[in-house]
Amino acid sequence: MKEWIKSPPLFVLAALLFGIKTYIVYRFMFGITIESLLQEFILFLNPIVSAYVIFVISVWLKEKKQGTYLKYTALIGTVILYVNLLFYRNFTDFITVPVLFQGNNAADLTSSIFTLIHLSDIILFIDVILIWTLSKRSYGSVTYNKHQRVAATAVMFLLLATNVTFAEMERPMLFARTFDREYLVKNIGLFNYHVYDVSMQTKTRAQRVMADGSEIQEIKDYISEEKDEENTAEDLFGIAEDRNVVFISVESMQNFVLDKEVNGKEITPFLNDFKEDEDTIWFENFYHQTAQGKTSDSEFIVENSLYPLDRGAVYFTHAQNEYHALPEILNQEGYTPSVFHANNRSFWNRDMMYENLGYDHFYSQREYEVTDENSFGWGLEDKAFYEQSLPYLKNQEKPFYSKFITLTHHFPFELPEKKASIDKLETSSNTLNQYVQTARYTDESLEGFLTRLKEEGLYENTMFVFMGDHYGISEFHNSAMSEFLNKEITGYEHVQLQRVPMMIHIPGYGEGKKYEKITGQIDMKPTLLHLLGIEEKNELNFGENMFDQNRKGFVALRDGSFITEDYIYTDSVCYQKDSEEPVEVENGEESPCAPWKEKVSKELGYSDDIIYGDLFRFYDFKE
Repeated sequence: MKEWIKSPPLFVLAALLFGIKTYIVYRFMFGITIESLLQEFILFLNPIVSAYVIFVISVWLKEKKQGTYLKYTALIGTVILYVNLLFYRNFTDFITVPVLFQGNNAADLTSSIFTLIHLSDIILFIDVILIWTLSKRSYGSVTYNKHQRVAATAVMFLLLATNVTFAEMERPMLFARTFDREYLVKNIGLFNYHVYDVSMQTKTRAQRVMADGSEIQEIKDYISEEKDEENTAEDLFGIAEDRNVVFISVESMQNFVLDKEVNGKEITPFLNDFKEDEDTIWFENFYHQTAQGKTSDSEFIVENSLYPLDRGAVYFTHAQNEYHALPEILNQEGYTPSVFHANNRSFWNRDMMYENLGYDHFYSQREYEVTDENSFGWGLEDKAFYEQSLPYLKNQEKPFYSKFITLTHHFPFELPEKKASIDKLETSSNTLNQYVQTARYTDESLEGFLTRLKEEGLYENTMFVFMGDHYGISEFHNSAMSEFLNKEITGYEHVQLQRVPMMIHIPGYGEGKKYEKITGQIDMKPTLLHLLGIEEKNELNFGENMFDQNRKGFVALRDGSFITEDYIYTDSVCYQKDSEEPVEVENGEESPCAPWKEKVSKELGYSDDIIYGDLFRFYDFKE
């Protein structure tokens, strides 16, 4: 061992180089937040421990195979690290096993790959080059005796025990926080996290096999307890009865652009006026609740009033489950449910999922004429998309429920210069700079669509729903957001940035107003049914009618954050809404967010149980 210290074998050198490199990526490329010296120490320790565990295996190999194992392990490990980095730059999240099985959605990353690659990334491969060079010189080929092998392995177990001990000291019940992948990576390392993720995937696969339906009664009782028994909803039941419904899922649109200007020009002039219209009901504090499934998660939440999964996308992992979705219910009530989306039918597994949810028709890319002149970015531009959709919309049997999913306002928000009608921003983020231009284009396309519907006679007898599907600007661009909004992006502000437009427009209603109550996508299904005059019978919804006076009092985000009327909780910090500052709690006192945290955890867990166990197959909604 003394000799190893004086002249470390290649596996030790490789572990140190790879571990330190990984720490640098964690700290300065992932931007993992550090709140204490202990967290800093753990963040430095765990990549070295993980690297040592992987590379120490070489001491048990034959001398000739040691160098080969070390150099290819270093290369594969670096590729895994780099792919996670590219994914993180786009989604501010880490890859999970279910995401890997969403292979045909690689366009989420590859369409903007050059935007995500930085010149400085080359430093990630320096240690790989060094390890390859040394292994060729037989530096990695050593004859280890039995005692040396045992000693090297014993050090591995000692390091693992040290890492786990410190991680538990810093974050007790760490593995109960599986919805927070950053906490796991911070405390056990990226590679150990991937091992844990594989084990979780195996566990959830088995959950459906083990389910017997007994769990559904407990969930039903919980939902019944949370809902107010008295009818406290405003007198809006059936105000849109027998009307058509046009639901527009507006890609990546967030509230922060509303009423904002760039060089004297409004970013969203149409939406700014539309939300103030006498026929529009606008929910100012409406939050998206999506996770890794992004737009597909948004659709899933709206249609089922269930939460998405914290890993992967339900549209892929559980498309064959039994659901009682909004399109199916409306179909039973005489509506024609359809989807308009000018993308490949199989993208996000929509062709399979839509049929299961009860949609009659899916107007996909094959129904549209897509040319070089009318497409850019992710495909058919929104203005052409709406125009080409009109004949299909007109010919549907009425009343219809038609969902439109837009494409133009999508990362990386690239817009041909000739189509831009507003200047770019001038911040440190090119993504944010371009975001305002595609937001303006989207705003113009929405206005044009409503104008055409009026000309075609489809406006007066239709209820319109405009909803942002998920965030467009991730935490990765917080510095630029601070420049644009002229405020620090704290945890409180980050949660507030998850608000997306939610406007319900009923021509002729005349009593439109702005609601400041907190609501979320989970509430869309019961709300739309209420407005259409359809009684919910034996429903199992985690959302509530947004017009109820006495609601359960919180909006849960998929990462465990939540919003109440008085508090915002995120990243283990409880913020007071009126001051926007963390709540100060004396020693021994309970945080005011603690009771809410327990409720949120229970509700997210129940929703997961329904999906993983496919529990609706045991429940008769007609009974």
